[in-house]
Amino acid sequence: MHRRARKVDIPVRRRPANSALLGDLRSLRVAVLHPDDSDGLHLIQQLQRIGCHTQGFWPPPLALPDSIDVVFVAVRPDIIHHDMTWRTPDMRAALIAIVTYENPTIVQTVLELGAHAVMPSPVRSFGVLSTLVVARDVQHALTGQIKQIRKLEARLLGQRRLTDAKAVLMQTRGISEDAAYELIRAQAMAKRMSMDEIATAIINANEILNLGKT
Repeated sequence: MHRRARKVDIPVRRRPANSALLGDLRSLRVAVLHPDDSDGLHLIQQLQRIGCHTQGFWPPPLALPDSIDVVFVAVRPDIIHHDMTWRTPDMRAALIAIVTYENPTIVQTVLELGAHAVMPSPVRSFGVLSTLVVARDVQHALTGQIKQIRKLEARLLGQRRLTDAKAVLMQTRGISEDAAYELIRAQAMAKRMSMDEIATAIINANEILNLGKT
């Protein structure tokens, strides 16, 4: 007698939704980098209906205002040769690529731009809002991950400096690792500085004292 396999429902972990992404739509500053045609005009009008503060730019400017929250950019074979210097590595705006064709050149350009979402052309009213919100959500998530990575990198660098500073004290004073740690900690508390700052000062002082030595 065969037993029927029991179906097991595996819960899907969902990332908490950022409700602010829907609540601040009317305060968004949006840049539309699109030729002055019916498609670009329709997109601007739709964004204005949503309530966004929208500006159209064409040809693409060398730089965008720092206050821009979202950028829609047309990615088409006839315009991908335009200068993309406005896309800086530290740009905080969400980026949405508007594509007419799907070929290797277009896809490569979308990847190089670092688009957070893609929207097909011709632009239709349906889908603009969803694409806008999803792109901002992706951008927010990536920004959070980058901040977390930088924080971890800074922590690891601080631990490395602390290890180097302890090694300096152990060698120059002939003390144990625990004693070196406590000395750095005591100095940090006495001078109201972080242990990382004290460790950096010890390392710098040791490098100066060893200048010219082989």
